[in-house]
Amino acid sequence: MAKSDSFFIRAKALTNGANFVTSEIDLGSFVNLGVSKSTLLRVLNISIQYADESGADKPIYANTATPAKVGWQLTTQTQSDLVFADDKSLVSSGCLQLWGDPNSTAHSLGATETIDMNPQTWKNGYLVGVDSMFFSIDSVGTVASGELYVSIVIECTLETATQASATALALSQQ
Repeated sequence: MAKSDSFFIRAKALTNGANFVTSEIDLGSFVNLGVSKSTLLRVLNISIQYADESGADKPIYANTATPAKVGWQLTTQTQSDLVFADDKSLVSSGCLQLWGDPNSTAHSLGATETIDMNPQTWKNGYLVGVDSMFFSIDSVGTVASGELYVSIVIECTLETATQASATALALSQQ
């Protein structure tokens, strides 16, 4: 398979209380399942940014004993909830968890960020053969600082493949 130079695809979604939110990423200008030759997208790296809706420079915090969690996922099929790692459409997923002290006016006592399914941990990244990916977020608990933007930056390359192998890959991801 011939490879291109790497490039970046970006998307973001805004939490909406405890609602599941999805942002579609159109790959139609990259992925092409042609008759004789096809073009596929290889995901090499993913980076995530969590930012307060009032500005990327504003703090994110919780101030209750109940943790606040914002989970995200990148899939090759639209979903209605966050999925487990055994879902064939899952490309990557992770979360940000915040917790605080309800008896204090101080902000978060702790925060953890996890990327639990990560293409950069695979030897060859993650090959995609569909026209769209879906970046979804869901939150549980209350982030005291307000709603959050969760942004994703995806480092990719393009690769050529035979029509048969590209179609088989696309069907396995739908």
